[in-house]
Amino acid sequence: MMSRDEIIKYWQGSSELDFEAMETLFKNGHFVWALFVGHLVVEKLLKAYYVKKVDFDSPQIHNLLKIAEKAQLKLSDDQKVFLDEVTTFNIQARYPDFKNRFYRKATRDFAERYILKIREFREWLLKQINN
Repeated sequence: MMSRDEIIKYWQGSSELDFEAMETLFKNGHFVWALFVGHLVVEKLLKAYYVKKVDFDSPQIHNLLKIAEKAQLKLSDDQKVFLDEVTTFNIQARYPDFKNRFYRKATRDFAERYILKIREFREWLLKQINN
């Protein structure tokens, strides 16, 4: 069985790989997939925080705000809105009806705005995990 620290490192390491993939996808103009993977970056770090603060078994859900709430992470209202928005990228990138609309919505400017927010939230969350 893995220790708490090993599980946290697993989630952080997996998130780091996804972060690199997100950056590459964005750089190459794959905005929808960059945002989808950006959701994974945040989800995995939230699960690392959950493991650190609550329990070894992180919630098997993809709703970022619900994971943060279960982890008892103190968030600003802006951060709560951000997590709700990024959660939609998980759904919109996957399912055909949403996907077509999301492809039109996910312009370079739209993606760039959210990638920046994901980077900032990632840095903030890493500090919360490592404190």
